[in-house]
Amino acid sequence: MPSYQWPPSLWAAVTPPAPYLSPLSGDLDVDALVIGAGFTGLSTALHLAAEGVDVAVLEAAAPGWGASGRNNGQVIPTLTRPDPDDLIAKHGEAGERFVTVLRDSADYLFRVVRECGIDAEAEQSGWIQPVHTPGRMKIAERRYEQWSRYGAPVELLTRQQVRDLTGSEIWFGGFQNPTGGHINPLALARGLTRGALDRGARIFTETPVRTISYAHGKWYAATPTGRVTAQRLMLATNAYTGEMTRELTPDIAREVVPIHSWQMATKPLGDNIRHHIIPGRQAVSDTHGDLHFARYDARNRLVTGGALMVPVDAPRRLKARIGRRLKRMFPLIGEIGFDYVWNGYVGMTTDFTPRFHQLGPDGYAWVGCNGRGVALSVALGREFARAMQGTPLSELGLPFSQPTPLPAHAAVRRLAPLRLIQFRWNDSREL
Repeated sequence: MPSYQWPPSLWAAVTPPAPYLSPLSGDLDVDALVIGAGFTGLSTALHLAAEGVDVAVLEAAAPGWGASGRNNGQVIPTLTRPDPDDLIAKHGEAGERFVTVLRDSADYLFRVVRECGIDAEAEQSGWIQPVHTPGRMKIAERRYEQWSRYGAPVELLTRQQVRDLTGSEIWFGGFQNPTGGHINPLALARGLTRGALDRGARIFTETPVRTISYAHGKWYAATPTGRVTAQRLMLATNAYTGEMTRELTPDIAREVVPIHSWQMATKPLGDNIRHHIIPGRQAVSDTHGDLHFARYDARNRLVTGGALMVPVDAPRRLKARIGRRLKRMFPLIGEIGFDYVWNGYVGMTTDFTPRFHQLGPDGYAWVGCNGRGVALSVALGREFARAMQGTPLSELGLPFSQPTPLPAHAAVRRLAPLRLIQFRWNDSREL
């Protein structure tokens, strides 16, 4: 029996079981070691194994157990912010390469799913970002202009177009990217697991890494049941970097703030309703700081969610609150019932920007998905695999920086949910 508890969710209920995997027992010597079996770790391992690299993955629980298997499953080829011009102003040519990776990330995810034959309910139906006040059309116009300039196939939307696409009167326009869509994230994680195993990777579950070190040209990872020695290392633990052990990479763990993200799934909607609510089955997430978002799953449930400052009695409170929200968004929805409510961590940074780090020679890490990690994580797996095979960093879309741990990280983490007050205040104003 596993030593961890698998979190209940819609995805856990409908996804076929993962292949049986065992913990590490004893010592192991490999070419490359990946720590963490989420999207980035599994994608990195898959790409390395496809090139004949002897790669092992160490996972503290099971593939997809963390954020990768618990998120909403929207496949979005942008960050929440900053926008492309800001990324390039900050990181120069590396920022420009990263923008290219980000621009193509949704297309790349769906391509990997097709090429690996992953049954993950993948729908490349597009992604829409409506704006929730008239003045915020400036956001849509800015993003449309910048992403168009960098080659993304985006389209600016009028209020009537958003109404036609979503079936909702609450928005004032927006923009869309047809390369986006949605996916069953746990099925994607388990499919990437099978793909990596089929290509020769070794994946060990229930094997938390306690410490990593570098000496004599090699990386060493100590676990409770053995030690792995590797020439190259990838740390892909994101929001859970400081959760299993505080000694792993404390500076990196303290620059990301794990925030609970609540997801919910309604009962299946009938065809008569679905013809009026997001009839094209796009993923929708708007410009609220207290985000309004929804997409269908393969069983025609609306998968949505929300945020809470205090998680007391969370499922009951969320069902009432998000039920009212859906009524405002989609008055034709009728009576709303929720079959599933679950949560997981999102790795947030203070500026909503991912952090990329070199741990040492041939050692890499990243944290800070900021709620936009599904498409990006899979694409980053390819980039990190290229780095670990010797591709010059000047050719990679990885804008590296030094870790910047937050002062009083524990206090920041406890107080972070209170930022919802600021978000909701801003949401109520014309900015």
